[in-house]
Amino acid sequence: MEYRHLGRSGLKVSRLCLGTMNFGPQTSEQDSFAVMDRALDLGINFFDTADVYGWKLGEGWTEQIIGRWLSQGGGRRDKVVLATKVFGRMGEWPNQSRLSARHIKQACEASLRRLHTDWIDLYQMHHVDRETPWEEVWQAMEQLVREGKVVYVGSSNFAGWHLAQAQEAARSRHFLGLVSEQSLYNLTERTIELEVIPACEAYGIGLIPWSPLGRGLLAGVLQPADSGRRADEELKKEIAKSRTKLEAYEALCKRIDERPADVALAWLLHQKAVTAPIIGPRTMEQLDGAMRALSLTLSQETMKQLDDLFPGPGGTAPEAYAW
Repeated sequence: MEYRHLGRSGLKVSRLCLGTMNFGPQTSEQDSFAVMDRALDLGINFFDTADVYGWKLGEGWTEQIIGRWLSQGGGRRDKVVLATKVFGRMGEWPNQSRLSARHIKQACEASLRRLHTDWIDLYQMHHVDRETPWEEVWQAMEQLVREGKVVYVGSSNFAGWHLAQAQEAARSRHFLGLVSEQSLYNLTERTIELEVIPACEAYGIGLIPWSPLGRGLLAGVLQPADSGRRADEELKKEIAKSRTKLEAYEALCKRIDERPADVALAWLLHQKAVTAPIIGPRTMEQLDGAMRALSLTLSQETMKQLDDLFPGPGGTAPEAYAW
């Protein structure tokens, strides 16, 4: 496993990040434990979750599963760079969501209890809160850092301007600010190349792409399926809309004798701005399968063909790739 610094920080994380959103709703607790154990065996030390995952209001189902896994000991907590998020609604009352100082404090304390840990390595704002001033947000985050409950702060789903606002406000307070941004980024969704990636590069913010397979579109969806994600009606509509492009993509993958999912993930790993794409395996087989992308080198010709099939919003210069 390769490791890379998370943004400009001294923290090293694996080139793949284990996403846990399926733990609970899709993957049983026992199977989730096995997947996390296997991830550590493979050298994956970066685990991502959120207080809202599990989608049972206020329960933090997925965090609870991770907490019980960490409680087994065996050095699990020391090995894992643990990331979770704050913003989503955790109750019916007015102050049980978003980024007020009060909610940040309460949400952090609740996540620590569910995760059975004394500290969160990376505490991420799940969305920007346009109704809360940055002075208030950073005051709350700074307090958590002082108390040793949070080590680093990150963001998710921010625009380039939000990253700039956040960093300039943090700089004025002599605070480290953001070390990472978690964004939707894959071959079919490249909008962040316009402003988010330039902001990340300018401020030394590590990029953690979510949905690297484009909700499954890039995983070889043209094969018939009666169950699983490919049987989902919404995905079927997306497939119908993009069929011509997907046929060309899967034909390209066949020519280079690689699985479509591996090519999509490898494409992200070739982007210089990317620290670690988030993989969200539901099964052990899916986790093991994702490892192929780490050793897959795409030729310049293949990269150009992928750009031609899925062009970025502003074009892509060859130097953008991390060869």
